[in-house]
Amino acid sequence: MATSNTVKKAVLEFKILKKTVEDALIIPFEKEILALVNKFGESGQSGGSAPYTAGAISDAVKKLCLQQPLCDITCIDTEWRDVSDHEGGKTDMYQNKRLSSIFKDGKGGAPYYLDAIIFRGNEGSTFSSNSVKLKDGSILTSRQFIKLPFAPKTFFIDVIETEWADQEETVEKPGGGWWTSVIKDESQLEEVFEYYQR
Repeated sequence: MATSNTVKKAVLEFKILKKTVEDALIIPFEKEILALVNKFGESGQSGGSAPYTAGAISDAVKKLCLQQPLCDITCIDTEWRDVSDHEGGKTDMYQNKRLSSIFKDGKGGAPYYLDAIIFRGNEGSTFSSNSVKLKDGSILTSRQFIKLPFAPKTFFIDVIETEWADQEETVEKPGGGWWTSVIKDESQLEEVFEYYQR
């Protein structure tokens, strides 16, 4: 391995880490990390570009390790996998290979993102749902149709939760087991529908 000043400093840091931090999580990746640090050290970064480039590399490695896309979703044909068999062949459904929370119904269907909206209840609990009511009685779901190119973005929307004794929602009762949720402030949705298809 070449010996850039950057990798020399990294080797020292790993020696100290191994002596002072028992079972440090990154020790098994030492060889690969040092190779990446050395490549960075040899790339000729200046004092101004080094923090930017190091940040871009760290972001890329984190995204790849978490199986997240490096750039916007474009929904080209090669990004899709047919998952109809998972539904017993009853539906024509496709899942995005680059971001598994994007689906479309049918080959030419409009793509939607499952985590577009997370609802936040009275006590701060958060949840996804297919049945949150708007004041006019219509239903809002967590999944929303996307605009392309797409970068994942989740909005947290406040709701008023009510627990009922029955599905007919005639008697409010803590511990009743039947919940309904209504959007608390519909103006929060303005930003959602600037980002997602209405």
